[in-house]
Amino acid sequence: MADNELVAFRKRWKEELELKKEHQQLVCVPPLSRDVTAQSAQKESKNRYFVDSEQHSSKALSPLRPEESEKGRVGEVEQSEDQPEYVSIARGLLNGRTSPLLDRIQEEKTRRKRQYNSINTACNTILQQDYPLKKVTKNEKLVDQFIQDLNEVNDIPFFDIELPYELALKIFQYLTCAELGRCAQVSQAWRVLAEDDGLWFKMCTREGYHQNASMSDSPCWKSTLRDCRFSAKAVRTNWKSRVGSISQLQFELGKVLCDVSTCDKFVLAGYTSGDVRLWDTLHWDSTASYLKTNGLSGNSDPRPFVTHVQVNNTVAAAAYEDGCVDLWSTETGGEPIQHYQSPGAIQVMALSPDSPVLGSVTGPNIRLDHANDQGYWRTLHQAQLPKNVEGLVLVPGRGSEHPLAALRAGESVYLLDPREEKPWTIHSVYGHPVTCLDTSDCHVAFGVKRAGWAMHDGGNKIHVCSLETGKPVVCVGGSPGDFTCINLKDAPPHLLVCGNKDRRVRVFDLRTASSVASLYAHHLGVTAVQADDWKIVSGGGEGLVCVWELRMRAKLWEMHNRHPVRHVRFNTSTLVTANIPDDKSPRGACITDDDLTAHRRHRGVICHYDFSEDASSQDHVLAICRSDYIESHGYNYNIGLVVPYDRLAGSHPSH
Repeated sequence: MADNELVAFRKRWKEELELKKEHQQLVCVPPLSRDVTAQSAQKESKNRYFVDSEQHSSKALSPLRPEESEKGRVGEVEQSEDQPEYVSIARGLLNGRTSPLLDRIQEEKTRRKRQYNSINTACNTILQQDYPLKKVTKNEKLVDQFIQDLNEVNDIPFFDIELPYELALKIFQYLTCAELGRCAQVSQAWRVLAEDDGLWFKMCTREGYHQNASMSDSPCWKSTLRDCRFSAKAVRTNWKSRVGSISQLQFELGKVLCDVSTCDKFVLAGYTSGDVRLWDTLHWDSTASYLKTNGLSGNSDPRPFVTHVQVNNTVAAAAYEDGCVDLWSTETGGEPIQHYQSPGAIQVMALSPDSPVLGSVTGPNIRLDHANDQGYWRTLHQAQLPKNVEGLVLVPGRGSEHPLAALRAGESVYLLDPREEKPWTIHSVYGHPVTCLDTSDCHVAFGVKRAGWAMHDGGNKIHVCSLETGKPVVCVGGSPGDFTCINLKDAPPHLLVCGNKDRRVRVFDLRTASSVASLYAHHLGVTAVQADDWKIVSGGGEGLVCVWELRMRAKLWEMHNRHPVRHVRFNTSTLVTANIPDDKSPRGACITDDDLTAHRRHRGVICHYDFSEDASSQDHVLAICRSDYIESHGYNYNIGLVVPYDRLAGSHPSH
């Protein structure tokens, strides 16, 4: 071995050891001397390394692979203390003389260059932290530094370190169920946030489940919401497939159905015998089923017919043909809590859906009664219109102290506010009578009949006006037939569903004043209609009840009874329909006699459909199998065999 080679190797080895010590001291240098020491060490190490590597690249570089180079370099320092010097020198010279190591030498140069750049970047970062007032010349450096910081972050510091828990919950409450599930997979801290019970409680109430519940009513609101969604999906499937149970709310022999009203779980019916019956569909054995009449109407012979009935969650009301009006509490039943006598027969009666306010009409006279905080009823307001009132609807959400009523009389539509002396007109066109009326919490909709030259302007229309200003908002329609029924209060947002004498059910979008659906439904005209976000239920004068799918505009199924459908009301899982006879005193048959056939023909029927029950379960037994043969009024001889495609069950015999 030549002497010059040994001298060069030993010199270079000492320089590398000194360079490594200088790098270690660079990290531990005091803050005041970091700037000068780091810059000089970097410049000197850079010059020394690249000059030596170019001159001795084929002689003295280590043959280790790139991934083993760092370990080998540390091992050389440790072995230099234990082994003789000539052993390490010989090993390095022998390994450096082999020609296949040129590629490894190039990789080692690249690795050292990358290591130098990383050390340089670390030094610059330390200097920037010590001197925050140093001016940054270009925005690109900040962007590069931000990208590099993101690449080096192995944890999510936003909600773990910096953001308070309450503020994080405020952000998470705007996420959907699927988004909360994705956030729960990010980290343990995010999972705790995403599974907070308060978030799922708000989401459950926001979707319409357990509106009156509190946080303590469920141990896990996430599971509660999941069960509610599964149940709603099953109920929708039962709706479409007509799977469930049906109950006919029959009354005793010799009584003809006059009027029906429903609200949530309550069904109220009035009969020609003067009887009023209230059903609680959640508790069929309720003791408040039979409501007693007042002494004046109950002692007369014959007893007057029941002309109108109305019910909400707290109050039930009935009007008789002699002008008497009775009110009962739905909780206690029994004797009436309020009774008054009108000078004439009650033509129209309406009850507020969410407050104890009752409106009654006798000719052109309107009367509003309400209950105060102590439960005492008194007359709130009385008014008189120039014409006989034909329709009355109380606006929901106004409370009992300041109710608002919408009325139609002839060609005019009025708004009655007890705080004002007289009703004020929002629509009046001579020769174009108003045929139907309905209200929501902010709008009133009414159908207008056109004739003669006005039919060339598009036919009959539906006008929608604002309750606050009384000005028209939109006008839809254009059919040759008269509009017979409108449902705006229960319709989805921005939608209006209506029925017409031209046999069609129509759905309009109030935002664009365009038609969403037009369904050919009933050949004797549409008499009742209601819709939600995916289905429409309509009733016709021929006694047919149809269920439609709104998106596909297709009929799902239908049911038929003898008399016209006068009432249709449904919620998520139940449907109530009422077929009310037009003739309350049929000729040719006396239904007061023990004639079941005549009684079934003329009495009318109330059907209660429950789609939350599974008719295919083993516990489900047909009503004909549960009937008691001793009670003649409870047993139905008309068995009505079930056809293969009809999966609905029979009726409850006790009702």
